Amino acid sequence: MPYDRDHWEQLWQKALREHGDKVAKRPPNAHLTSELADLPAGRALDAGCGHGAETFWLAGHGWEVTAVDFSATALAHARSTADALGPEIAGRVTWVEGDLGVWAPPLRAFELVVCLYVHVAGSVPEMVQRMASGVAPGGTLFLVGHRPIDPVTGKPTAAANQVQVSVAEAASVLTAPTWQLLVAEERPRAAAGTGVDAVICAKRVS
Repeated sequence: MPYDRDHWEQLWQKALREHGDKVAKRPPNAHLTSELADLPAGRALDAGCGHGAETFWLAGHGWEVTAVDFSATALAHARSTADALGPEIAGRVTWVEGDLGVWAPPLRAFELVVCLYVHVAGSVPEMVQRMASGVAPGGTLFLVGHRPIDPVTGKPTAAANQVQVSVAEAASVLTAPTWQLLVAEERPRAAAGTGVDAVICAKRVS
């Protein structure tokens, strides 16, 4: 299955056409809200922002957010939702249409870079390194990937045909002395039988 721009565009169009109200009500990622709630607000990058739930959460906590996705449909929906939430949210978000397979953030420009459940078209370590390049000294990189096999059942998950970040591949890039790994573990997903998430949180020391 080609997880290219056309695929995601069709997927978002179908999801918003059939379940737009449910998409708008999806909460921000629970790993993100539990790990990052105490960080002081600054400049954040939400790489692969989708419908914008994490972007809105960050903006609501005072962050100035650059939100990147390559689905024009998802971005249009997210921008409309932000406008409906009011200027205190919408005014803190800059929307960018970009392909994370090649797009790179400005070097060391953000106090927080978030990348959740992104299907990686090429090398996972290369993508992690590219996202990490956007983190300022003292800043945080937060990654989550849905693993392809459920370790409890041994069965494929919804991410079985995708390539998403793993703990091992992220840890191979985020090494001392430049990085301090704060979290690097697989955690069960909330819904039983849907597998585990790889959760990585790292601080740039220098």
